[in-house]
Amino acid sequence: MLRYILGKIVLMLISLFLLVSATFVLMNSVPGSPFQGEKALSPAVQANLEAYYGLDKPKIVQYGNYLKNLLQGDMGVSMKKKFQSVDKMIRESFGPSLKLGLSAIVTSVIVGCILGILAAMYHRKMIDNIAMSIAVIGLSIPSIVMAPVLQYLLSTKLGWFEVAGLNGPLDYVLPTIALSAGPIAFIARLLRSTMIEVLSADFIKTAKSKGLSGYVIVVKHALRNSMLPVVTYLGYMTAGIITGSVVVEKIFSIPGIGKHFVSSVIDRDYPLIMGITIFYAIILMVTRLLADIAYVLVDPRMRTGGKVGK
Repeated sequence: MLRYILGKIVLMLISLFLLVSATFVLMNSVPGSPFQGEKALSPAVQANLEAYYGLDKPKIVQYGNYLKNLLQGDMGVSMKKKFQSVDKMIRESFGPSLKLGLSAIVTSVIVGCILGILAAMYHRKMIDNIAMSIAVIGLSIPSIVMAPVLQYLLSTKLGWFEVAGLNGPLDYVLPTIALSAGPIAFIARLLRSTMIEVLSADFIKTAKSKGLSGYVIVVKHALRNSMLPVVTYLGYMTAGIITGSVVVEKIFSIPGIGKHFVSSVIDRDYPLIMGITIFYAIILMVTRLLADIAYVLVDPRMRTGGKVGK
């Protein structure tokens, strides 16, 4: 297991290096200067700003300096946010994004598993039809459409929630629903199809013949053997929720990282774009690693003698 984890970490570092390099090249391939759009900005002031941020140096020198500072934990200074450090901006905005992301992930897993289990236990019955109808709706409507629809129906029309902003825990409800609707539907359908197959297996019939209760059979035997595809999907689900939160945070005016990312792209704030991209990449890589480890732990057949896949 340790060798497996170390191998994954090495691949993560290589992938992160390639991502940093590719992002730097793309950012600097855009013609012009990020300060050209500033109003009443004289050429002298623009030249001083470019010298302050090192944009007047050759690209290879800029790249080397950026890697050197990045290894020291310094992501640079924002070009548009009154010279605030990128590190500080990410730290201050990470709290709301983390709460929203965790809320969406937990909601997706719990609700999706409940719907999938109920649909499998009551296959081809009314509960199955209701659960799958909910899943179809969740898969059909993307978060960028779901968010304004929820705002209109539950906030504007019914007045149950605030339209935007964060003034309390209830303000996380609508963005959580918008982010988790798709993953809930996917998990429900995935778990349903897998569990239906498992429930017809011979070892389930043996468990029933021993007089075990339906709850014990479903939770202890069927669910564990049906969770492997769901665990595999968790890494992709987390990536989808994190990237989707960028738009959802903007729609609901949540002061998270997504809000900074959108504004940084519009303003061509190179250090902030680079910093947030790297930060998102690290989160995605870590969650994928945790999902791989969880998959190995759930399925003992993946390891023999402490080694994976042998």
